[in-house]
Formats: sequence, structure tokens, C-alpha cells
Amino acid sequence: MPTTSTMTASSRPAGQDVAALLLRLALGTMFIAHGLTKLLVWTLAGTGQFFESIGLPAWVAWPITGLELIGGVLLILGVRVRWVALILAAELAGASMPHLANGWMFTAPDGGWEYPVFLAVTALALSLLDGGRLTLSRLIQQR
Repeated sequence: MPTTSTMTASSRPAGQDVAALLLRLALGTMFIAHGLTKLLVWTLAGTGQFFESIGLPAWVAWPITGLELIGGVLLILGVRVRWVALILAAELAGASMPHLANGWMFTAPDGGWEYPVFLAVTALALSLLDGGRLTLSRLIQQR
């Protein structure tokens, strides 16, 4: 049996493609929900105020919200999954920083780091796995 590193996309077990699809759908949905929360619940102004409170410029709210919304859609569709997931993993790693001093559990006051770190690791795993065969990118390539 070939190792994972020597398998081509066409020789991978179908279970890996389903696993990649499930990860893409879950992470994509989560990123869209987070982006919409920043946009519709907290508003971009409120998100900017929070970013300022942790030492970032307020304008960062715009690209982060856009990254989460567009990145979530791209993951769900399966477009450039490896790169999108890697970029989103880095964003989540950065989002973990303000929570490090709050303890592990995200239910801690001001949120702990366990949730954003878990999501960062999950996005990194998806980046390493890639999107699988069940992606829009592969469908377009086949035509």
C-alpha cells in the first residue's frame, strides 16, 4: 500500500475524500458564522473596537471579516483548499493570542485558547490533507 505522501489524488481511499469534505463543510460553515457575527452582530465598528482593545488597529476588522467570509465559502466549495485552509489556520493562530492568558477553556472569562487553537490545528490538518476529490477545483479540472 502506498504511503500517504506517495498517493496521487486518484489513488487515495474514498474515506479520505469524505473526511476532507466533512472538514471543509464544518470549517467553512464555522468561518462564515464567525464572519457574519463580526459583520451583523458586533458590527465592523464594534469588532474594530475590540481589536483596538487588544492592540490591533481597528481597520483590521475589515480584512479579517472578509477573510472569514470568503475563506469559508471557498472551503465549502473546495477552491484552493490547501492554501485557503493554511491562511485561515494562521488567522486562527493569531486569534488565539489574546486568549492565552485567560486559561485553556473557552468558557473562561474573556474566553480561553482551546477553541481557536483547536480550529487552527483542524484548518492546518485540512491544509495538509487538501480538499480531496469532491471539490469544485477538481470538477473544473476534469472538464
